[in-house]
Amino acid sequence: MSSKIKITQRGLSALVLGLGLVVLSRSALAKEMTAFELAKEGNRYIGEQSKDKVVQIRSDKSLGNLTPNLWYIVYYDPDATFRAVQVKFGAGAKIDVKRTARLLEPIANADEPLPREKLKVDSDKALDIATKQPLLEKLTLKASRLVLERRGIDDHTPVWKIRLWAAKLKTPATPLTSAKWSSRLKMARCSRAI
Repeated sequence: MSSKIKITQRGLSALVLGLGLVVLSRSALAKEMTAFELAKEGNRYIGEQSKDKVVQIRSDKSLGNLTPNLWYIVYYDPDATFRAVQVKFGAGAKIDVKRTARLLEPIANADEPLPREKLKVDSDKALDIATKQPLLEKLTLKASRLVLERRGIDDHTPVWKIRLWAAKLKTPATPLTSAKWSSRLKMARCSRAI
């Protein structure tokens, strides 16, 4: 009977150890992966004809910090109706794979893959460059949204478009406060009456 108990205890400890390793590997994956790392990871979930053919990378607005953790990687898929397949990632893990309806992109040639040799600046570096701009030094940045896409219809250069959110200012810099403004209005009315 004691041998059965030992076997059960060994099996239970192996199960706990296995679950611990799974949790550790998940937390290592969720360590704020960059957009290019997620694009490489997304190759596992799409067909051979679409691998490494990134059309667009975009994130949702980040929550809690500046680095977004919900990303959409759009790949070129010649077999799809709208020539695109999208892989959605949340905290470094795949959430969804679907063929999206990108109706206007074929008209603007935005459904073709981005030139791979020009993909040099990853999302973390782009966000770092954007947040170090002199105009943003005195602001407390709260959230961001990043999009990697073509510069324009004729220019196929990939560019990061970054939108930043800042904390509200406690005392906004206005030229006149409401009390000063009302006193100046009263003086203007008085001077017109004379």
